[in-house]
Amino acid sequence: MSMNEILKTIKSRRSVRAYTEQQISQEDLSTILEAATYAPSGMGLQTWHFTAIQNAAVLEELNEKIKGAFAKSDEPRLQERGHSRTYCCYYHAPTLVIVSNEPTQWWASMDCACAMQNIFLAAKSLGIGSCWINQLGQTCDDPDVRAFLTKLGIPENHRVYGCAALGYAAAAPVKEKKLAEGTVTVIK
Repeated sequence: MSMNEILKTIKSRRSVRAYTEQQISQEDLSTILEAATYAPSGMGLQTWHFTAIQNAAVLEELNEKIKGAFAKSDEPRLQERGHSRTYCCYYHAPTLVIVSNEPTQWWASMDCACAMQNIFLAAKSLGIGSCWINQLGQTCDDPDVRAFLTKLGIPENHRVYGCAALGYAAAAPVKEKKLAEGTVTVIK
């Protein structure tokens, strides 16, 4: 199979779960966010919203709000995370992009997934590590979390469909991708 730069980027991207403290540049962040806005959206309506946080204190406060929501959960695994002193849902990445959308649009989650993939591929192409973060999607309806999201400027009528942790990998991810058998069918 022939390989161009886009295919190489797709095949080499891996989730990064350990980051250096080095912040990504404003130029790189702008490039990544612009790539997100070029994702397909249902009927071209672009009802999504992207909120980028690069302030360490705000990220820590957001993590504490998420932990607070987890602590109220009936699920033991989430309760454990909620009471952990060391748990950090965004792996201490210096940048977090929150991707939200209007839940009344039936395609909202799909639009956000497409935008997130663009974020990850753009980041990889710039030498920046990334990881999909789900915890805020699970907790965005908690009153304390919702109030904090509103304070950050996330539209009140939006729900969070995912977040992207962004930063420079503390160590190169070496995990080889193994394709699961039986995941592709071609009918001619």
